[in-house]
This record gives sequence, structure tokens and C-alpha cells, in this order.
Amino acid sequence: MQFTVDSIEGSELPIYIGGEWRPSKSGATLESFDPTTGAPWYRAADGSEDDIDDAVAAATGALKDPAWRGMTQTDRGRLLYRLAELIEQNGEALAQIETRDNGKLLREMRAQSAYLPNYYRYFAGMADKIQGDVIPVSKPDVLNFTMREPLGVIGVIVPWNSPLYMMTCTVAPSLCVGNCVVIKPSEHTSASAIAFAELVKEAGFPDGAFNVVTGHGATAGDALTRHPGLAKIAFTGGTETGRKVAANAGRMLVPCNLELGGKSPHVVFGDADLERATTGLISGIFAAAGQTCVAGSRCFVQAPAYDEVVDRMKQGAEAIRIGHPKDEDTQLGPLALKAQLSKVQKYIALGQEDGAQLVTGGRRPQRDDLGEGWYFEPTVFANATNDMRVARDEIFGPVASVIKFEDEADLIEMANDTAYGLASGIWTKDIDRAMRFAKSVDAGTVWINTYRAPSMMTPSGGFKESGYGKHNGFEAVRELTRLKSVVIDHSGKTADPFVMKLETGGS
Repeated sequence: MQFTVDSIEGSELPIYIGGEWRPSKSGATLESFDPTTGAPWYRAADGSEDDIDDAVAAATGALKDPAWRGMTQTDRGRLLYRLAELIEQNGEALAQIETRDNGKLLREMRAQSAYLPNYYRYFAGMADKIQGDVIPVSKPDVLNFTMREPLGVIGVIVPWNSPLYMMTCTVAPSLCVGNCVVIKPSEHTSASAIAFAELVKEAGFPDGAFNVVTGHGATAGDALTRHPGLAKIAFTGGTETGRKVAANAGRMLVPCNLELGGKSPHVVFGDADLERATTGLISGIFAAAGQTCVAGSRCFVQAPAYDEVVDRMKQGAEAIRIGHPKDEDTQLGPLALKAQLSKVQKYIALGQEDGAQLVTGGRRPQRDDLGEGWYFEPTVFANATNDMRVARDEIFGPVASVIKFEDEADLIEMANDTAYGLASGIWTKDIDRAMRFAKSVDAGTVWINTYRAPSMMTPSGGFKESGYGKHNGFEAVRELTRLKSVVIDHSGKTADPFVMKLETGGS
């Protein structure tokens, strides 16, 4: 690969439009910082509205080009298979780039890089299985069938917490059905999308089918979501920004897919295996330093088990090994952004101000070997209530609020008392109770006796202020195609031109 950690460090990364690498039209760049040191490590092109115009034009041209538009579904699948092979061959380089860019554990990024090829193979296999239906209308001399077509140019805005994974959720099904994409990665984590573009080019995708414009959200991102050449927008990020994206999409009358914030309820009943359940709670909030949309940050524990679970969480949090994300024994790396560190610190103060009990954590670790990195201790608040700000607002950091509940009815009311509805989890040995919870909770995903366990085959997406639209599985393909109905009259008869050709029905 041309783009590796060593080649990126200290360089100025280009944008990728129409199969070519080039600087932004303005020549402006933006700085990206290493979360383990707080120091800059590369600059990326700071794309503008002009660059977005060029990228959408390139994607629109590719849509009209027989090299892409005329490609068979089977051949599109072959390209995706080839891309999967290249990701597999370059997985280590991609993992190293993402770890350096956002501070996530290298072993987690290696696992994600190893999973991505499966994603592209899954949709490669689906490419020539996208088909319509024959509709049995009540007219013997009429054939009615449907067919699925590409939507067009998809604008994809990618978050900083898992850039390649979240990009793949839209890019793989988009390319599978014949759409073209314009990617705007987070300004904080631009490098992996640029490196990925190199693999797309090597795989043999036609120029313009895949484009990357780096830049700030307020400029390049806003320009992309307002562009009249788009057929759909896919955005993953904060709820307030999601509102702006949806407003822009509404003005253009194009659909959008929004995966936004979350404040997910993670529930432990008294009958649960408390060792397994507490491990699940710790994974749900402290994995990835709590920087996941589905983080189980509201931990509801039934009264009989409450004290034991809080004690187990305290011990578990204090045993977590904080360190450099490239070290194999590290379990908690730094937060990805300095601003995120400040936000977490603010909510620690708010939690104490509202009366929650700080059981453990709540500060930056005092260790010389961590230097100026944006590290923060895993934090547990006990005696939290559902109306506290730490329990209502998405913090996006390693902060758990443990809330006591008495019975099932009490729990459901509290679990649903939130603006969000992205994910949820429950630990119990009572399958009837688990199913009642699954049917009653307002969340797009319900995990039972597990947590943070996604799949490329499993549709996911939020309710309420967590957004709308689905990733993964055939649901993603449905949302990235348009359905056309074709009606053929083969009767050979001349009809009355002033009478609608209604079905007669009956026998």
C-alpha cells in the first residue's frame, strides 16, 4: 500500500475524485492529532464546496458510464470479492492507521479489519440475487412485474470512532446494487478512507464509483448534504448534526439514513448469572472507551442484586488496564479527541452535582508513561437516577450510571424514558421476561444475555432521536435501491381512452 502509518506521518494527504489523487482546490489543509500524545501527525486536504461539486460530478459521470451502468450484477459481485481480498491482504496496515488516528485498541481494530472482508463478500454474493416480483393482478392479459434499480449518488458522512467499519455499512451495499458514493470522513480521522480508496482503485472499480473528500463537517460535510446531485444521504454521528442533515435532505426531497446518538439501557435482573452480566456491563460501556453509539451507559440493576453488581463493576473497572492502544495487554486506550476528554470531565462534575455517588474513576490517570495523551479512567456512578444529566445525555465516554429498579413494570417505564432508542440489553434466566422486554423496549436492537454483538446480516438502526433507516442485511439493499413497477398489456385490444383501466375483480 502507498498509504501506511509510516508514509502518512508528517505528510499531506490528498483527496480522491474520479480515480485521481489531488489536493483541495483551495490548497487548504487540516491537522489530525494522535490521541496518545495530543500531537499532530499528518495533515489532510481541507475540501470545500468546489471539491464536493467535483466529486458528485465524477460519481454522476460514473453512473452514466457503461463501464459501471452496463456492468452485470455478477460482475459487480466479482469486483466486491476482489476488494474483499485486498482488504484482507492489507488488514494490518488499515488497523494500524485507525489505531493511530483515533486511539482504539489495535487488537480491536485488527478484529474489525479481519471482519470487513466478510462484509464485502456477503454483499458480493447478494449482487446477482437482487430481483423483483411478478404481481398477480386480476387482468389475464396484463403482466405486472417490479425491478430494483440503483438510487444514484450516495453521500456518506463517516464518524471518527470506527471509520472503516461504519463506512462499510453503507459502501458495501451501495456498490453491490450499482450506486456511486462520495465519502466525507470525519475531519479527525481522514487517513483510513484515503488508504481504502487505494484498494478500491486497485480492485478495478470504474473511476468515479468511489470518491473521498476530506474536510470539515461545517464546510465539506454541509456542502455534501446540500448537493442537488445526491440521491440519498447516509450520516452517522451526533443527533444535533443529524437534524441539520435531515433538514438539508428534506429541502432536496431525498431520503437519508441516520444513525445518531444513544443512551442505551443495559439491564440486569436478580436471577441473572451476575458474573456474566457484570462482564457484559463492563464490555457494554468500557469497550472502545465508551465511544460507541450503542454503549450501554444506563445500567439498570434489580434491587436484590444492586449492591453486588455495583461492587463487581467497581472491581472490574479498577482492574482494567489503561495504556497505549498498540500494547497487546491494554484494555482501555485514550479518548479520540481532546474535546471529548473535556466533555467527559464536564459530565463527571455534573454527575456529582446532581447527587450520583462516584464509586470509582472520574479523573485522568496519574501516570508518567501516558504523557499528554487523552486518557480517562473507567468511571462508575452508583445511586444514579434516570433524571440525572449523566443518565439522560449521551456522554460518549467510559462513564456508567448504575440505576436501581424494583420490578419489571418499573424497569420498562424507566428504560423507555429517554429521547434515544438505538440499542438495549437484558441479562436474565427467564426467557419469558426477556421476550416481554424485547417487545416493550423502544430500541432498534435488543441483545439478550449478550451485548455489543453486531453482524453484517442483522439489520440495525435506531428509533426516536437515534435516527432512522437500517444498515446490514437485505434491509440495507432495499433502502439503497428504488423499486420500479412495469405493467405490460399484451391483450392486443384497443381500450376506451377515457376510462381508467381498473381491475374488475371477482370471477
